[in-house]
Amino acid sequence: MITFPAGFIWGAATSAYQIEGAWNVDGRTPSIWDTFSHTPGKTKNGETGDVACDHYHRWPEDVALMQQIGLKAYRFSVSWPRILPDGRGRINQKGLDFYGRLVDALLEADIIPMPTLYHWELPQTLQEEGGWPARGVVGPFVELADAVSRALGDRVSQWMTHNEPWCTSFLSHQIGVHAPGWQDWPAAFAAAHHVLLSHGLAAAQIRANVANAAVGIAINFEPATPASDSPEDYHAARLWDGYFSRWFVDPLFGRLYPADMVDHYSRSGKLPDGLDFVQEGDMATIAAPLDFFGVNYYTRHIAQASENLDEYRSLPNPGAEYTDMGWEVHPDSFYRLLNRLHFEYRPRKIYVTENGCSYPEGPDGDGRVADKRRIAYLRSHLEAAHRAIQNGVPLAGYLQWSLLDNYEWAHGYSQRFGIVHVDYATQKRTLKDSALWYKDVITRNGLS
Repeated sequence: MITFPAGFIWGAATSAYQIEGAWNVDGRTPSIWDTFSHTPGKTKNGETGDVACDHYHRWPEDVALMQQIGLKAYRFSVSWPRILPDGRGRINQKGLDFYGRLVDALLEADIIPMPTLYHWELPQTLQEEGGWPARGVVGPFVELADAVSRALGDRVSQWMTHNEPWCTSFLSHQIGVHAPGWQDWPAAFAAAHHVLLSHGLAAAQIRANVANAAVGIAINFEPATPASDSPEDYHAARLWDGYFSRWFVDPLFGRLYPADMVDHYSRSGKLPDGLDFVQEGDMATIAAPLDFFGVNYYTRHIAQASENLDEYRSLPNPGAEYTDMGWEVHPDSFYRLLNRLHFEYRPRKIYVTENGCSYPEGPDGDGRVADKRRIAYLRSHLEAAHRAIQNGVPLAGYLQWSLLDNYEWAHGYSQRFGIVHVDYATQKRTLKDSALWYKDVITRNGLS
C-alpha cells in the first residue's frame, strides 16, 4: 500500500473552451479559438468547440459525476469573452453568474473549486488590438482577474492565473499550431513576457480582493533527455530546457530570463532587439512569491543535435509505449522533474495541475469502458509522485487531466483524455474503469 500525506488533494481538471460549448450564448463573444477553429484547415476535420461537451448546460450532471468519483477538487477555467465580452470594461453578469452557480454546486458537493483565469481564450476584440504580443493586453487581463475574484472571492480561495504560458506564446505565436496561428519569433517572446507580467499583476489584484487567497500558475514541462552522451546532444537538451522550461520558470522565481538563452536567441537573430519589451519593474512584478506552483506533465523530450539547433526535434524511442497523442509514457521523467523543481527552485507548495493520457477506448457491448492503459499510466505516475514526496518534494495535490473526453484543440475530437467517456452525438457520459479506479485511489488516499 502506498499512502499519500494526510490532506492530499485529489481532483481533476478541464478548461472552458474544451467542454463548455455555448459559444455564442448569453452574451459570450468570440475568442481567438472560435476564430481559429472556424478557419478552414486549422483543426482536424474542421472541428470546433461550438458544442464540445455542452457543459454550459449540463454542468449539474458533471458535478454529480465528480461527486460520484469522489473528487476533492475541481480545476476549471473561465471563459474571458463570457465575462468581458469586449475584452475589457463592460461585465456580462450572465457569464459571472454561470461560474457562481458552478462554484456553489461544487461547494455543496464538498469539492474545492480551483479556477484558472486564462486557458487560451483571449477575446477576439483584444487580438485585433495586437493580442498577447502587445503590452496593451495586460491591463484587460487584470480587469478579468478583478471581476472574477470580486464575484467569487467569498467562496473561492485557490486561484491560478495562467495555464501553460509556453503554449500561449511559443506554440501559438512561433510554431503556429494554436490560435492565433502566428509564426513569428519576436512576437512569441513579447507574448511570453506579457503573459508573465499579467500573471504578476493579476496575482496582486486577486490578493487585494480575496483575504485568504492562494495564488499560483500552471506551467507545462517536457523534460529533456540527451539522445546520447555526446556534448552536442547535451547542448541540444539544454537548449530545449531553456526554450520550454527555464524561459518561464526562472523569471517566476526571481532569476530573470536565462542569460544563455538570451545570448543564443540574440545571436541567432530570433531576438533581434533583445529584451526591449521589458520595462522597469516588470521582473520584480513577475517574481512575486507564489503560494503554490502548478505542474503539467505528460511526456519527455529526447534531444538530438541538428544543424538547425532550434528545430527542437524529439528523437523517437523504439520499443517504448506511446499514447494516442504520440507522447512517450515516461514516469521517471515526471519523478525527476518534481525533484528538480523542489531542489532547484524551492516552491512553497506544488500541485500537479495536469497529468493524463489519450487512449481511444469506448463503451463495449455492455456499456463498459475498459481503459486499462490509462489506469496503468496514472498508476505509474502516481507511484513516481509518491517517490518524489518521500524525497521531501512538497507535493500537496494531484489533478488528473481530464475529467471528460473533450475538444482537444487543433486535434479536434480525435483524442480522448477523459476518465469519463463522452458520446459527442448524444452527450451521454459514461464512467470509464479509470474513473472507478481513481475513486478507489481517492478513498484509500493512495494505491493498493
